[in-house]
This record gives sequence, C-alpha cells and structure tokens, in this order.
Amino acid sequence: MNGTRRLHDAGQSIWLDNITRGLLRSGGLRRYIEEFSVTGLTSNPTIFDHAIRSGAEYDPAIREKLRTGRAGEALFFDLALEDLTQAADLFRPIHELTNRVDGWVSLELSPTLAYDTPGSVTAAKELHARAERPNLFIKIPGTREGVPAIEEAIFAGVPVNVTLLFSREQYLAAAEAYVRGIERRVAAGLNAHVPSVASLFVSRWDAAVGDRVPPALRGRLGIAVAKRTYRAYRDLLASDRWLRLLNRGARSQRLLWASTGTKDPKMSDLLYIVGLAAPHTINTMPEKTLLALADHGELGAPLARDGGDAEEVIGRFREASIDVDALAAKLQEEGAAAFVKSWEDLLACLAEKSETLRKAG
Repeated sequence: MNGTRRLHDAGQSIWLDNITRGLLRSGGLRRYIEEFSVTGLTSNPTIFDHAIRSGAEYDPAIREKLRTGRAGEALFFDLALEDLTQAADLFRPIHELTNRVDGWVSLELSPTLAYDTPGSVTAAKELHARAERPNLFIKIPGTREGVPAIEEAIFAGVPVNVTLLFSREQYLAAAEAYVRGIERRVAAGLNAHVPSVASLFVSRWDAAVGDRVPPALRGRLGIAVAKRTYRAYRDLLASDRWLRLLNRGARSQRLLWASTGTKDPKMSDLLYIVGLAAPHTINTMPEKTLLALADHGELGAPLARDGGDAEEVIGRFREASIDVDALAAKLQEEGAAAFVKSWEDLLACLAEKSETLRKAG
C-alpha cells in the first residue's frame, strides 16, 4: 500500500493542486484518481498561466474562441470551465459515492474582486451557474471584504472554497460567515446542505520567517499555526450551535491544508503532509508532492484534537521576535496582491498567445 492510500484510509482527502489540458487528455488525472486516491483538485491563475504559456495544447481552443470575439477574462473563464467541468465529471462518481462530501474541483474568482463584496457574490453566482456541475467550488478569498461575500454566496446556495486564510482568527471569521449563511437558509426555509471548505495556507509561514529564527524553529511555524487552527475547527464542529444545524441537514465546512509543497530544500519533501494528517480534513498538494507521497510517504500519529504543542511552539516564535498576528495579516495582504499579479500575468499571457495565433492565421 503506497503512502497516498494510507493517508486516504486515515481519513484525509487528497486533492491535486494542479490542472492542465494535457493532464486531462493523457489520462494522467484518471490515473491519479485510480492509483493515488486523489479525490478532488484545486486550480488558480498561476496554474493556468503556466499551462497556457508552456505549450500549444490550448492553442486550438484559443483560436476557435478568438473567432467569436472572446478575449481577456471572458476567454480565460471559457478555457478554465472547459477543463474544470471535464475534471468535475471525472470526480463525479466520488462525489456521488460520498454524498457530496468529496469529489470537488475549484475555480477561482478574478483576484481583482478580493476587496469587492457585491462583485464577488455576483461573479460567484454567474460562474457556478455556467459550470452546470454540482461538484464545483467557487473560490472566494477570506479577506475582510471577502467574508460577507462568503456568507452571501452560501445563503444563495453557491458552494464555496474559502481561500487565502493564514491564521486561526482568519479561519474563524470565514467559518462564522459560513455558519451565518447556513443559519439564514434555515430561517428562510431553504435546504441547509451547501458544501464549503476553508483553505489554510501553510508553507508560506516558514518561507516568511526563513533565517530570522534559530535553526531549531525552522520549518515549524506553519504546522504550529495549522495545529492551532485545527483545534478551533474541532471545537466548532462540537459546538451546540453547529450541532443544531446538523439536525437541520447542514454539512460541516471542512478544513483544507493549502500551500503544502515544501519550499526549503533542506526540509523533508513531505513536511506538510506527514505533519498535517488528520481525519475530516483535506490536503491539496502539488503534483511533485503527490508523487513523493506515493513513493516514500510514511505517516505518524494524526494531529492532536487539542492542537498538541501548537501554543508552546508559537510562544517560542514570539520569543524570537516574530509577531505572529501581524505576520498573518501581512501574509494575507501579500497573498491577495500575489493573486492579482498572477491574474495580470495570465491575462497578458492570453493576449500574447492570441496575438501570435492571429498572426499565424
């Protein structure tokens, strides 16, 4: 039994943090589903940018859409929805077998909407309707302006993957928005079953502190923050407030570990996989990390429900002059800015590719 199967059997969903047209057409994604227990995937503008820029697999579709006048954001969402609906269909049997718990794909809103609440809600509704797939999440960032958009999207029945979360407090704000959205649906006599996941970014914590901390602390902050957040997650699931909603047919907003590829070559390539194994959670991992897990992954004890040594480790970072709260805010701000930059790069890539194809006839 390989490492991916062991992790799946331990109760954690394995999602792939990648999608390309080549991966779909070659049967690679199907193989990952069948052999590596992959039960979902996530996407973002950078992934599509690399896929479109690195080869010609999107050229025929772009050429065809240019003839109909598609360009810019409209062209991108056409291409993305083609890929993601095909992937959603591959995961559909898993989605049905797990009664909508698993088998999801995710499409990100334009990052330029990160601080636009009404614009995010409108776009989320439109994209979900266009996809016509029950197992497609719309990604909405958990920024201050994104939080009310999450609540409104959930109330409207749109499944949401909350992205850009970096701390327990940011997670709790997103979870509160989800719960409010469900409570409003119950009060309005609507079905309480609107799925959601909350994505906590992990490895960027350790990249941010780097060599500013003693060697004994390197590679430990991201997992400590995740452990602290996991405790808050488990406490919420056990709360009377949530249990009342379960009685009305609600499903818990699962916690998802994002940014789990190891960035420091001195650290284990499975640092954020082995360290974050926990039932009823998701780990969305890059292809390289997935293959490493299948090849040599060994699991230890699952995350402690109470967060284990999280507070002690975070306290040591504070002693090393790391302001964890300020860094969480900074990471979210930088993450939102990076998403916008990736989006601009993607649109520039599409414009360049479109011009090249026009000239080629």
